[in-house]
Amino acid sequence: MGLSQALSTAMSGLRATQNSLALVSSNVANAETPGYVKKTVNQVTGSTGDYGSSVLINGVNRQLDQYLQSQVRTESSGAAYADIRSSFLSNLQGVYGNPAQSGTIEDAFNSFLTALQGLSTSPDSQSARIGAVNAAASLAQELNSTTAGIQSLRANAETGINESVITANNAMKQIAAINNQLQASGKTDASTAALLDQRDQYIDQLSELMDIRVVTNNLNQVTVFTNSGVQLVGTEAATLKFNPQGTMTPTTLYSNDPTKSTVGSLTISFPHGGDYDLVSTKSIRSGKIAAYLELRDDTLVKAQTQIDQFAAAMSSAVSDKTTDGVPATSGAAAGYDLDLTGLQTGNVIHVTYRDNTTNTTHNLSIVRVDDPSVLPLSNSATLDPNDEVLGIDFSAGMASVVSQLNAALAGSDLQFANPSGSTLRVLDDGAPNRSDILAASVTATMQSLTSGNAELPLFTDNGKPYSGAIGAAGSQMTGLAGRISVNTVLLGDPSRMVVYSTSPLTPAGDNVRANFVLNQLSSGTFRYTPQTGIGTTSTPFTGTLTNFVRQILSQQGEAATAAKQLADGQDVVLNTLKEKVTSISGVNIDDEMAHLLALQNAYSANARVMSSIKQMYDTLIQAM
Repeated sequence: MGLSQALSTAMSGLRATQNSLALVSSNVANAETPGYVKKTVNQVTGSTGDYGSSVLINGVNRQLDQYLQSQVRTESSGAAYADIRSSFLSNLQGVYGNPAQSGTIEDAFNSFLTALQGLSTSPDSQSARIGAVNAAASLAQELNSTTAGIQSLRANAETGINESVITANNAMKQIAAINNQLQASGKTDASTAALLDQRDQYIDQLSELMDIRVVTNNLNQVTVFTNSGVQLVGTEAATLKFNPQGTMTPTTLYSNDPTKSTVGSLTISFPHGGDYDLVSTKSIRSGKIAAYLELRDDTLVKAQTQIDQFAAAMSSAVSDKTTDGVPATSGAAAGYDLDLTGLQTGNVIHVTYRDNTTNTTHNLSIVRVDDPSVLPLSNSATLDPNDEVLGIDFSAGMASVVSQLNAALAGSDLQFANPSGSTLRVLDDGAPNRSDILAASVTATMQSLTSGNAELPLFTDNGKPYSGAIGAAGSQMTGLAGRISVNTVLLGDPSRMVVYSTSPLTPAGDNVRANFVLNQLSSGTFRYTPQTGIGTTSTPFTGTLTNFVRQILSQQGEAATAAKQLADGQDVVLNTLKEKVTSISGVNIDDEMAHLLALQNAYSANARVMSSIKQMYDTLIQAM
């Protein structure tokens, strides 16, 4: 080896050592910098002639396990989803309250039942009457405040989506910008490695917001997709769009039909045109955004439906009166006359008949509708899983009602007529005997406190009777818990809790109405809609109001506990993976100091070689 070759080799060693020293310095300086990945020089052997070799710098290595990195991102998405749900369900439990404490729906309902027991025992007591009305008002207020709490959580979820979209758009723009800055050769130098660290941090941010999949090409550029296959960013970034609606109410609901949806919609706009709905297509399945969407559009909507159903069942329990039809005949045909006086929109006419040809019994529920735009009604319009629902428009009078019924049930061998006033007559087919009417009744909502019936409109919907009406805006039950209040006439005259007739006047000590209300609310059994998340369409939950409210609180408590356990488990998995990544990619100061000493020795050795070569050159020159 010539002296010049030896000198070149020693100089290459110094340069390599200097570069390594620079990276050690950078590693130590950034030991506590979030997202910083430990770096080392990539050294390769280069030829300096026939008898020697030098060291060449071929870029910078990032000490990174890409499989572990991918796992961390997957678990980050799952952990963020679980943490958000756990936090919201814990807050929801706070809205409902602890069953063992006061200030809950169950506590307010039990206090109301206690007041009714006192009224039943002492119906002539003014204090008992006032106590019952006040307890009812307290229960209504508890339902109002619970609704406000649930809708506040839904508003928080809407805000969370908006903030997440802003963060996601910024992250995607930064990823695209860094992709375009990377060297076309794909070679990684110190500045490129720093860019890759920055890009990884933005991808990590994105992974907390949604479930993603990352594909890297040979130029160190990445393309990020959702796990459902929607491309988010490459060398150009898509843009998420969200239109927050601000205040949330029970009627602010999501629908796959954009014209009916009243909550913020989430779409993605692609760089070269075209939009895509991320909600209806369920394109985001994990991460914060998925959790917020699920809470806003499902979990918290079910929570609202639960208390709305409780309010509706409680209202109907004391205000709805079912009256059997009066037997009627016309020639050989037999059936019933039904008095529809006082029938409200949403009230139901029940007809049970047998098809003698097939020996099949039919339970027909004829629902009064005053808005024809909602017709036809589905069988889920009532809570009876075994009935056949028929919505009839009553807005044009009895003649129209009869015409609609005869047309709709032409194949049933039933005959409908209006013999007088508000009487609806339903008859079988007579002599042919293809059908027999087994029973008929009308369930109507009482509007008067002194109708002569024990039933009374104790609770109202913003001053109007609750009858289960179905209109263009949806079911009257939706949001009822936020609007329910005690009848203002009762607030002004609590005696109506006992006096149900003024002619003749109900005796002061009469406890008929008090007993009726108490029995209905404490012992009456009712069906509850499966939209509450309790029961199914085929087997709806059936029980007393006390059973139902306990089921609500129990289910919520179990959901909050399960969500907390899932979040804790996800956090353990994520933290374990992060520790593994840190052990590989993180900076260990002791290791760096040991490496620094080795580099110092290498530098000294190369410098010594150069010094020796200089001496040789000096000797050679002197000899000449």
